[in-house]
Amino acid sequence: MAKKERLDVLLVTRGLFPTREKARRAIMAGLVRVDGATVDKAGEKVPPDARIEVKGDPCPYVSRGGLKLERALRVFGLDLTGKTVLDVGASTGGFTDCALQHGARRVYAVDVGYGQLDWKLRQDPRVVVMERTNFRYAEPSWFPEPPDVATVDVSFISLGLIFPPLAAVLKAGGDVVALVKPQFEAGPERVGKHGVVRDPRVHADVLRAVIQKARAANLVPLNLTPSPIRGGEGNIEFLLHARKGDAPGDDVERRIDAVVREAHDRFRAEHATDA
Repeated sequence: MAKKERLDVLLVTRGLFPTREKARRAIMAGLVRVDGATVDKAGEKVPPDARIEVKGDPCPYVSRGGLKLERALRVFGLDLTGKTVLDVGASTGGFTDCALQHGARRVYAVDVGYGQLDWKLRQDPRVVVMERTNFRYAEPSWFPEPPDVATVDVSFISLGLIFPPLAAVLKAGGDVVALVKPQFEAGPERVGKHGVVRDPRVHADVLRAVIQKARAANLVPLNLTPSPIRGGEGNIEFLLHARKGDAPGDDVERRIDAVVREAHDRFRAEHATDA
């Protein structure tokens, strides 16, 4: 029997991707199937003659941020078909693009900056562009069509300042997918060189604090998963699923250590292979 190979290595060997990094992104975004089953671990060992399928473009969105939301939708089992989505921190529009490609009927693309949203999204009639807009001061009147789902990808601000206005504008029972960026949640004394958080204990503490802040804003935490790709400066990030109102919440806290361990193990293995 032929020796099994890492999936990311095999994808490059077969010429499906130019680099292991690009192969890894596609794998972790759930775009690669091996013998009919989706595999989301780049280090998975597979037979060299396995049947491999790659779904569409390895990054079919205007930015790689869309891969993060795509993973969240898949892991959390969220269906955006016909939904009104609020994208807080839209930036170039990776989350907005992903939401539209997954069936969203309308997306409010909110960002405090200006001129960043991709041109194709600006021209899309389903997108309501809300630039130079500080979401901290958002009110329900800003959104004539109350959002069914909200996605959050913000920088230089804690999610604790975003959750209260988010809960105020979201429909009852609405879902939230929030990207947790430890470098903006941990105190400065716990952030390392170049703004990178490497300590898994800090990651776990950040997730506990963010979950508490969500609950305080009447957003019930339901699930957690590592982001499929690193954020700025190589930071490990996480995705939180919460729901507005009285949804029966899972005891998400008990999964924090396992999720942090999964993230560190995954990126450590890939770093060792790429070194």
